[in-house]
Amino acid sequence: MREHDLEITLTEQWGEGLVAVQNGETVDVALRLESVHEGVLVTAEVDAEADGQCGRCLIDIRLPVEVEFQELFAYHSEEASEYEVQDDHVDLEPLIRDAVVLALPFQPVCRPDCPGLDPETGLRLADHPELSVTEATDLRWSALTDFQASTDSGSGQEPRSDQQRES
Repeated sequence: MREHDLEITLTEQWGEGLVAVQNGETVDVALRLESVHEGVLVTAEVDAEADGQCGRCLIDIRLPVEVEFQELFAYHSEEASEYEVQDDHVDLEPLIRDAVVLALPFQPVCRPDCPGLDPETGLRLADHPELSVTEATDLRWSALTDFQASTDSGSGQEPRSDQQRES
């Protein structure tokens, strides 16, 4: 068994979309390599920082990315394996890159309760709490705005006046 702590400086961006680990960022990797009967078992903890934009209010954000994984690099065998030991070496870069990219959020937010942008002015609602998002009434439903629910019991009969009840 061997353990290694690596600091890798990226030569390309990892990820696309609203957040990514940028070119030049440092990725910290804690590795454990174990020789097992079938091959080399790799256990890793990866820490990085991703930069991008909040999906709601579009401000710049920086998010921690923490990934743990375990993968078996098999010795040459008849079974098709995605990861194999080649010339007594294992190529960890595709495995680490894929794990980090898959851990990136699809819709990142600056904070869980981010209110986003005002649909009319485009201002950040977190910076301008006086602006409140009001739901616009769909014009197709405007005929129902004055509709009041009835208070009758639904029997289909008109309520009787006191004079009718006495007779």
